[in-house]
This record gives sequence, structure tokens and C-alpha cells, in this order.
Amino acid sequence: MGFDSTRFDVNLSILFTELPLLERPAAAAAAGFSAVELWWPWTRMPSPPQSELDALRDALREAGTQLVGLNFYAGELPGPDRGALSVPGEESARFRANIDVAADFAHSVGCTALNALYGNRVDGVSPEAQDELALENLVRAAHAADRVGAVLLVETLNKPESPRYPLVSAAAAVEVVDKVNAETGLGNARFLLDLYHLSMNGEDLPAVIDAYADRTGHVQIADDPGRGAPGTGSLPLAALLGRLRDAGYDGWVGLEYKPGPQGSAASFDWLAGADK
Repeated sequence: MGFDSTRFDVNLSILFTELPLLERPAAAAAAGFSAVELWWPWTRMPSPPQSELDALRDALREAGTQLVGLNFYAGELPGPDRGALSVPGEESARFRANIDVAADFAHSVGCTALNALYGNRVDGVSPEAQDELALENLVRAAHAADRVGAVLLVETLNKPESPRYPLVSAAAAVEVVDKVNAETGLGNARFLLDLYHLSMNGEDLPAVIDAYADRTGHVQIADDPGRGAPGTGSLPLAALLGRLRDAGYDGWVGLEYKPGPQGSAASFDWLAGADK
């Protein structure tokens, strides 16, 4: 089974990072991709100057690339942070300040998926207090996403690389999704199913797909071990994506892998014949 019936987009926060941000959409287009996604590009600015938002919007449009996924503010990512919404104090305030900024930017470029990373556990703060804050902020984010016709994504990360992140199983993330939907009544919170993170956690990937495909709003991939391109590790990614399709998932699949020493443009040979 190949990749020919899967729609792939490029995560421009991990691929093409050898280029300035505003040059990456054109590079993705030159590599044959019509869709891209991004972590929040301004790591310490939840509300960047409008001129910078406009410049990114223009770069996407001029390249002919559709933004299909955007993270809310998540702190230093890449870096030590894994989100802000459950972190009391300044980081939670930054997340809240970013909610409408990110939602409005997504709306301006037709992006309909907004990812909210949960955040690390904090010394001296009870998990219960963090979870209460997280639910409050996720409810705010879900309402903002609904206002612009988007879904809110909640993601599992992997414990070896993110040991203080509490959502390190598919079930844990889906439990949060269900709580948000119950609280808002909107039904627009969805699971972000990242096959690399789930594999690193030792999950039964076919079982996860079978259990949660109907609540999945976005999919991301990298091979395991190594977080490289498909074929550099041992994951049967073509078969897993085929199983997702058979289970009814027909959305985008984000390429969120490390490109390797030859650079991003050279990391797509495995994609011959696939939809992009």
C-alpha cells in the first residue's frame, strides 16, 4: 500500500527552517506542496505587530499555499516549553492574549484547525489546579475557534522527549477533548493524532486508529526511531495511513519530521506519486 491517496502538508516549523519564515511557503510550493502548517511562529509574542501577521499572510498567498493547521501560542517551541494554557501566571495570560489573535489570523487565510498544546507540569502547582486552568482556557479557545469556523485540536506528545507533559497517551488527550466538548456544547474539539509521538509512547497504533479515528481532526507523521522521513525508521506509515482512510479519516496529514543532513528539499523522495 502506498501513499498515493493521502493529502500531505508540510510543517514549516520543522521543515524548511534553514530558510527565513517568509521564504518557507514558496519553498514548500517549489517542492510540490499546496498546503502547509505552522507552530506559532513568534515564540515570545502572543500578539505580534499586525505588519508581521500581514507579511506571513502575504507570503502564504503569493506562494499559493493553504495554511491548514496553526498552533496557538505555546511558549518556546522548539525549546523547553510544550504549551502554555495549563501554566499558571504569565504563560496562561499570554495564551489568553493569543486566542483571538491566532483565531483571527487563521480566519484571514482560511485555516480551519487550531492546535492548543497543553503545557508542562509545574513544580509547586497541583495537577488538579493545572487541569482546571487548562479546561478553562481550552473552553475559551474552543469558542474562538468556533467563531471562525475552525476545530480545536488537542495533542498527545511523547514521554521520553516531553517528560513533564501530562497528555502522553491517546486516551488522555481524547479525555480532554471530551471534557471540552461537554463544557462548551460545541463539539468542535478534536484529537490531533501524531503517529510518531504515539509510537514513542509504545501505543498499539492500529488500536488507537480504530478507537479514535472518528474523533480525529488532524494527523501528523514522522518515522520512529529518529523522527525522520518515512522510510528512515521502522513504522509502517503507509499501512497506518491506509487504516486511517478506511476508518473514515480524509483530512490532511502533516509532515512533521526532521529533514536530515541534505536539507528539506531533498527529504521528499519517498513521496513519489502521492497527493500534496
